[in-house]
Amino acid sequence: MFKGLISPEKAHHNGSSSGVDSNYGIVVRNVHKYFGAKHVLKDINLEIPFGQIYGLLGPSGCGKTTMVKIIAGILEATSGKAYVLGEAMPQLSLMNKVGYMAQSDALYGSLTAAENLQFFGAIYGMNKAEIKRRTAEVMELVNLSDDLDKPVQAYSGGMKRRLSLAMAILHNPPVLVLDEPTVGIDPLLRKNIWAELYKLAAQGVTILVTTHVMDEAEKCHQLAMMRAGRLIAKGTSQELQKNIGVRSIEEAFLYYGGQQDES
Repeated sequence: MFKGLISPEKAHHNGSSSGVDSNYGIVVRNVHKYFGAKHVLKDINLEIPFGQIYGLLGPSGCGKTTMVKIIAGILEATSGKAYVLGEAMPQLSLMNKVGYMAQSDALYGSLTAAENLQFFGAIYGMNKAEIKRRTAEVMELVNLSDDLDKPVQAYSGGMKRRLSLAMAILHNPPVLVLDEPTVGIDPLLRKNIWAELYKLAAQGVTILVTTHVMDEAEKCHQLAMMRAGRLIAKGTSQELQKNIGVRSIEEAFLYYGGQQDES
């Protein structure tokens, strides 16, 4: 549906002063996060290559959203660092290179979908012609072309999720951070969205997706399983199952979670 969305030179960041391996779009090193006395992230380490869809799988409340907010530059880690395109986050200069889709939709209800996209496109430094072209493309992808001039407050919950996804990819970012992106979206459209994510990854885009849905986790190139603020296992879906002799990612998650409980 999209062609030539990300150029190779845009997808890869040249020259990092941080010492982070340039093969990775996202790197997380020894991240801890406290909210008051509550220790919500415990020594998180991740390396996510360019051109891959990386899944962060875990139940609600395990720390997934806190982790992706740190990667997107919305929160700061208590200790440790998150790097995007080789630069430590938060970094204002990188904000237009990250497409972030939050769990809660950050939309202006009194504006139309077109006005929301125009507003955020301008913030990202896009010109009017770019915004117009990309608006048509992303709204076609999420099947909202006929609702472009409708006020967002008249959208259903599922429509708002789709519009939030459209906004995250509007500016062709080389890094996408998507927090439960397909919740409330019907199965056929979900399939189309995943097809587009694969196309973006093939163009070099680094994509981090959080999910608690096992069949979505299977779609990711690599996975990190998360429980109670810790990463409990990492690898491809096939590796995580084969290593312990199970036949589903759900069985694997239960096994690795049980191993953590015993440790």
